[in-house]
Amino acid sequence: QVQLVESGGGLVQPGGSLRLSCAASGRRFNFYTMGWYRRAPGKQRELVATITSYGSTTYADSVKGRCTISRDNAENMVYLQMNSLKPEDTAVYYCNLKSTSDYWGQGTQVTVSS
Repeated sequence: QVQLVESGGGLVQPGGSLRLSCAASGRRFNFYTMGWYRRAPGKQRELVATITSYGSTTYADSVKGRCTISRDNAENMVYLQMNSLKPEDTAVYYCNLKSTSDYWGQGTQVTVSS
């Protein structure tokens, strides 16, 4: 069994920054692609970023240039650094591990508002 726990969300002003963290337990994730997804109110869940076991990354067009995904395999951690935040970034952000099936965390709320 795999458990994923997100943290680091909160309330920030437009233009501010947050660093989200995802801690994995139950299985080492050294060889798995990890990702961040988000669901805004009234919207479908969408991909934010992914990172492979060797560090190759992909980003949604909506966050390119503002977000950076990274991982620390020794600590079973994945991060999402978010800069220049906009109100439209407001959503619940979810950590994802891709294996033969998908594993999800409980989510962490990010609210961007003045």
